[in-house]
Amino acid sequence: MRAARLIKMVLLLQSRPSMTAAELARELEVSERTVTRDAQALSEAGVPVYADRGRAGGYRLIGGYRTRLTGLHRSEAEALFLSGVPGPLREMGLQDAASAARLKVSAALLPSLRDASRTAAQRFHLDAPNWFKEPETPELLPVVADAVWDDRRITARYRRGEGEVKRELEPYGLVLKAGVWYLCAQVASNGSHRTYRVYRIDRFTAVEAGAERFTRDEEFDLPGFWEERAEQFARSILRAEVVVRLSAEGVRRLPWAVDPLSAREALEDGGAPDADGWVTLTLPVESEEVAHTQLTALGPEVEVLAPEGLREQFAQDAARLAELYRR
Repeated sequence: MRAARLIKMVLLLQSRPSMTAAELARELEVSERTVTRDAQALSEAGVPVYADRGRAGGYRLIGGYRTRLTGLHRSEAEALFLSGVPGPLREMGLQDAASAARLKVSAALLPSLRDASRTAAQRFHLDAPNWFKEPETPELLPVVADAVWDDRRITARYRRGEGEVKRELEPYGLVLKAGVWYLCAQVASNGSHRTYRVYRIDRFTAVEAGAERFTRDEEFDLPGFWEERAEQFARSILRAEVVVRLSAEGVRRLPWAVDPLSAREALEDGGAPDADGWVTLTLPVESEEVAHTQLTALGPEVEVLAPEGLREQFAQDAARLAELYRR
């Protein structure tokens, strides 16, 4: 445990001009006293850690000291190369930078670990787009990606309804969801009030990156923000309800036929099976029309009980199918 912490401390100091004891303690999740002892241990082991005294002091490496990545296990080295997902990096214009970084990391690894990039690529590949959908890379994605990495404000025009809207944005992060690129950005509204919003990048018609950088909120959590917004969106479109009876097979297939969030909540609130083994559920849906399309996929494993109009639609479908197959 301590050996791993000492290696991390060296890598932290190697990546920055200097760090205070408090900063190191926070990164290493130890006390400042432990940081002092670790710095002393590194110095005694020949690593040139220098302590600057005073209020603005801290720790730094002297003499251009660099360490090779000899502390990595094979699994750690392979996991490192999984970050080089080729498709999204290429679409953001970062393929060359990622390739150069992988070469440098490979050169720094022990000889026994230099095949990590090959073994990782043989075992994991990300194919983000949906099936039966030709992937399209938004033309303006590289410009937006550059602004995200460089913390530069952008002026963007995007399609909204039948018209276009112009906004000044602080681009915080990119998300690739089912082959579609989204930008999470902070936008000024109502004077001093600021909020985060999500934009589909393929709806941008123009993007201009300015020279001005913005100060990033270091507490912004991109994965957490996206998870929250994705669930809010899923809930926002479920504006209607249908009551259905499902066989055991229908219950099993329900999450693949309707929105998974809707299926999960309905199944959690559902009662016990009846004498025939069927379960009655109240299912949140986008609309009766969408519910008709989705529930048709369950065939005879579902019976619609309400609303009456939707039940009548399924009755007509059943009659037409019976007549079709009778012929």
